[in-house]
Amino acid sequence: MKVFDFLFGQYSDYSVVHIVFEAIAIIASVISVLYSKKNNILVFPYGIISTGIFVYLLNEWNLVGDMIINIYYFIMSIYGWYIWTRKDQNTIVTPISQTVKREWMRSTGLFLISGVFVYFIYWKYDRFENWVSYIDILTTSIAFVGMYLMALRKIEYWLVLLVANVISVPLYFYKGYGLTALLFIFLSIIAWLGYQQWKKYLNKEPLTV
Repeated sequence: MKVFDFLFGQYSDYSVVHIVFEAIAIIASVISVLYSKKNNILVFPYGIISTGIFVYLLNEWNLVGDMIINIYYFIMSIYGWYIWTRKDQNTIVTPISQTVKREWMRSTGLFLISGVFVYFIYWKYDRFENWVSYIDILTTSIAFVGMYLMALRKIEYWLVLLVANVISVPLYFYKGYGLTALLFIFLSIIAWLGYQQWKKYLNKEPLTV
């Protein structure tokens, strides 16, 4: 019972609408990541549904860093959808590939810029409450890089997001959002399995587009 209260006790104060929306967002996120593991483009429409709902919820919960992540995910899902379907004479232009040095440099730049940007948002709106705010900035920056690499269909995106997901698990438990914390445990497992699966697809034509 204590475990149940720890995971879900905070939901007694939630509105039914927020609980239903969070459940829908979590289901859509699970479906999205499973399609991602299969290298299937349906990862993006379900990702758009999930992130769109989470943007609304995180704004209601006043979680600025997490909301920014989901706004970025929403935009990158649209961009990734375009990249994955872009063709040249019916040949897929963006197969699964490894991240090269130039892309790692861009990713590092994105990590630093996003970190400074989110730090500024926290400072601007006086949101530095405790150490969690700094960890939130870190996970936001890592997640920005992961989604960028996913849009480019880079296999290392799984490992980058695995790091962000693992860090996010205790954070969401600490913040009191048990369902979302459990989601990140699941996403961490799928991230590792997805990396193993994509290694099999590497240098081969994607199974589906």
